[in-house]
Amino acid sequence: MRNPLIATLRIPSFFFLVVSEFFSQFAMNLLNFILLIVVFQLSSSNLAVAGVVLSFTLPSIIFGILAGVYVDKWNKKHVLVYTNILRALAAFPLIFVSQELFLIYLLSFLVSLITQFFIPAETPIIPLLIPKHLLLSANALFSMGIFGSIIVAYALSGPLLLLFGETNMFIFITSMFAVSAIFVMLIKLHFTNKHHGREEINVMEEIRGAFWVMRRNKKVYHSLFLLTLLQTLILVIAVIGPGYAENVLHIQVEKFPLLFVTPAVIGMTIGAIIIGNFLHKRSKDTLAKVGLLIIGIVILMFPNLSGMINYDSVRVMVFLAMIIGFAFSLVFVPSNTIIQEETSDEQRGKIYGSLNTLVGVVSLVPVLGVGILADAFGVVKVITVIGIGVTSIGIIRILKFK
Repeated sequence: MRNPLIATLRIPSFFFLVVSEFFSQFAMNLLNFILLIVVFQLSSSNLAVAGVVLSFTLPSIIFGILAGVYVDKWNKKHVLVYTNILRALAAFPLIFVSQELFLIYLLSFLVSLITQFFIPAETPIIPLLIPKHLLLSANALFSMGIFGSIIVAYALSGPLLLLFGETNMFIFITSMFAVSAIFVMLIKLHFTNKHHGREEINVMEEIRGAFWVMRRNKKVYHSLFLLTLLQTLILVIAVIGPGYAENVLHIQVEKFPLLFVTPAVIGMTIGAIIIGNFLHKRSKDTLAKVGLLIIGIVILMFPNLSGMINYDSVRVMVFLAMIIGFAFSLVFVPSNTIIQEETSDEQRGKIYGSLNTLVGVVSLVPVLGVGILADAFGVVKVITVIGIGVTSIGIIRILKFK
């Protein structure tokens, strides 16, 4: 039997999508991570870092589902091309104003606003490029592209910033968005005869239809819940990561991306490969539940590293980061596949737009809260509470939703 991952990669348009996604996500993550470091260096405040996170999450609250409504009516390939070009133009002014905190927030908000139209097109375009029986493998590969871009961006953000400086890095980021747009242009859409952009859009009716699907389809509902929780955790970790590195591990903030995110993404990649090749017949829902429970247990272990010798604590943290990355893939890949299998091309953009809005709304209080609480009570106590919460949700879902 032919390897499912290789068979999927041999589809040219999907290959171009993965390459484009790598450059696009690389640029976006590098931008976010560098801004987190720059703001922390400017302010030495977890709350100020939370401000950066909020600047690229608030647009999802305001425009997430609305963007999904329109993207469902537009050609998704064109959306990906235009949004990459516009993000390049929006990031360009950071070359000149990277020392102004307010302007950093403003431009980060603008890039995120454009991204709200990118998100409902990037993952929903996958079923338009490949046959249904390869969806799980496609999502595994797509997640590897995303995670691979994260490992390069986050691991290299600190060293590249130190080596080349802020100005050169923002020039590089702008170029990567442009490269991503070029690869999208090579994509040819399949499996759809829909004529995009020719019908009148009733926004409220479209939104009601999206919520009807989410409410009536339990599989979609539970998958959205897990993806929302997963992305909220990522934002929370981004806020308290610099403080954790400095106060618990006692290492330079610039070293944290390499020591934590790199092994986490390696774990994600390993998980994606295993899922895409060997777990097609396993229950996607069960994989996601197990992954969530592992995430909670591992988070609970992180605060206890503070009592170890520095070298040992860092080494154990690297191992735990790899485990949590593996668990993330168990949630991410099956949940995305379920949504794609259970929705049509006319619904998918709104569903992912809704997911984006949910992440923005749900993460608003935690992102602000962990910044304030970490400054007031310390990151150890905050991480412990997060771990207890996630572990409890994992146990409840395994026992109640069978």
